[in-house]
Amino acid sequence: MADDVVAEKAALRRRLLRARAQLRPAARAAGAATACRTIADLPSVIAARAVLGYAAFGSELRVDALLEALLAGGIAVHLPWVDGDELGVARVSGLTDDLVPGWRGVREPAADRRRPVRLDTLDVVVAPGVGFDFGGRRLGYGGGHFDRLLSRLRPGAVVIGVAFDEQVVDVVPTQAHDRAMDVVVTPTAVTQVTKR
Repeated sequence: MADDVVAEKAALRRRLLRARAQLRPAARAAGAATACRTIADLPSVIAARAVLGYAAFGSELRVDALLEALLAGGIAVHLPWVDGDELGVARVSGLTDDLVPGWRGVREPAADRRRPVRLDTLDVVVAPGVGFDFGGRRLGYGGGHFDRLLSRLRPGAVVIGVAFDEQVVDVVPTQAHDRAMDVVVTPTAVTQVTKR
C-alpha cells in the first residue's frame, strides 16, 4: 500500500511540474505578485515576529517580494539550507548579499554568514510545494527535507503553502509523515484549513 502512495505521488509530481513549467513568464510573475500581497495581508503574517520563507528556483512561485517587504517592515526573515537529510534555518538581512547557490543550485544563506536559529522561534512558515489540495495536504519534491523541518516546528506555528492555481488538485496522496498546511494561498484563492 505504501508503494502505491509513492507511485501516485510520483505520477502527480510529474504532472504538476509539467503544468507549472508551462506557465508563461508574465502569468508567473503576475501570479507571484498577487500571492505575495495576499500572504502579507494574512493576520498570522501581520502578527509574526519571525518568518521562514524559501528562495524559489526554476518555475516555483517566487516569494522574494514578500520576503523583502517583511524585511523592510522589521520582521525577522529566515531561509533554509540543506544540511544532509535535514534543513538548517538561518536569519538573513537581505536576499542579495546573504544568499549563494547551494544544493541543486537553490539559493541559500551563505555558509560564512549563517547563524542557525532554533525552529521554535518561528511564528510562520511559507512553504513551497509541487502541489497542494484544499485540505491542506502538500506534495513536495520527494526528498523529504521540508517534511522533516515541518515535523520539528513548535505547536502553534502557522504553515502557509503557496503555489500557482495550476498546482492545486482535489486530493494529494499522503503518508503518515506528511504535515498538512494551515493555509493554502494561490493567486486567486486563500484556503484556511480546518484541522480535525
